Amino acid sequence: MKLKSLTFGAVVSVTALLAAGQADARDRIQIVGSSTVFPYTQAVAEEFANNTGQAAPVVESTGTGGGMKIFCSGIGERTADITGASRAMKVSEWQLCNDNGVTDITEVLIGYDGLSIAVSRNGTALDLTKEQIYLALATEVPVNGELAPNPNRTWSDVDPSLPDMAIQVFGPPPTSGTRDAFVELAMREGCKDNAFFEALKVSMEKKEFKAYVKEHCSRMRQDGPFIEAGENDNLIVQRLDADPEAYGIFGYSFLFENSDRLQPVTVAGVAPGMDTIGDGSYTISRPLFFYIKNAHRGVIPGLEEFVEEYISETAMGPEGYLSERGLVVLPDDQREEVQNAAAGSSAMTRYTN
Repeated sequence: MKLKSLTFGAVVSVTALLAAGQADARDRIQIVGSSTVFPYTQAVAEEFANNTGQAAPVVESTGTGGGMKIFCSGIGERTADITGASRAMKVSEWQLCNDNGVTDITEVLIGYDGLSIAVSRNGTALDLTKEQIYLALATEVPVNGELAPNPNRTWSDVDPSLPDMAIQVFGPPPTSGTRDAFVELAMREGCKDNAFFEALKVSMEKKEFKAYVKEHCSRMRQDGPFIEAGENDNLIVQRLDADPEAYGIFGYSFLFENSDRLQPVTVAGVAPGMDTIGDGSYTISRPLFFYIKNAHRGVIPGLEEFVEEYISETAMGPEGYLSERGLVVLPDDQREEVQNAAAGSSAMTRYTN
């Protein structure tokens, strides 16, 4: 599993620096973003406070999309310094940042995470294909040779080999990067594995087929079997603990931290784990990031030191405390490149080259 390295080059505008000067009235770092990245950032915040004696950063779980909107709203004391993301920043978010004067951003790839489907240890640990996931959770599926509202109410409706048990899956809302990644890696891929879509692929141009899949395979059903559970993944864990017939979708760290209460659903026979996520054999996995507003460096007290703590070997190294919480760490050479870029305030240039 590899993520193409970014090319960096940084220039901080005078306007940005002047705007950032408004932030000197604030003495606590403000962090927003992904619910998946939240527990890692919270752990770093606690370590930072213990090591420095400074006030712990305020860390809010807003979802990746919500965090980007807050982060990109401008520069100054009323805006966030960092946002966590369970997917890369979109071009539309980059444009929003630029429109609001947030033009110098460092992207930090912290590691990898598996999108886990889990159930109570008192429940039934299914083994699902991506096609079965799509057929269980999509708004519309093929019925008698054409797309129709999803009629599947039980797992046995999806496939007779599965239990005759009502489909009940708790998952993230549309603002969540976990939702974005799940749709891309599980729903659309499962859709492509279905015979109806395989036949369409033969008759369509590649670009046309890709657009068709995106339009018809991205919507999670809203008729009951899939339940949006908000940005707090701990609430999903609690619901699964209370109902052994319910399943939940969240980042691997929540399964890892609650392995005494939860068990994984395997995907094509492979369970999420450090090794299977790291080597790509667990195919529903994705990179995790945080983004730094460079105009706030040197202005917000402790921001530089917090970033140093986050990218340290003590945190994101193979034996670091983030791996103890379920983060799949980067290979040594990639981690070193990320650490150097973050320490040097290197600017993200993905959408400027």
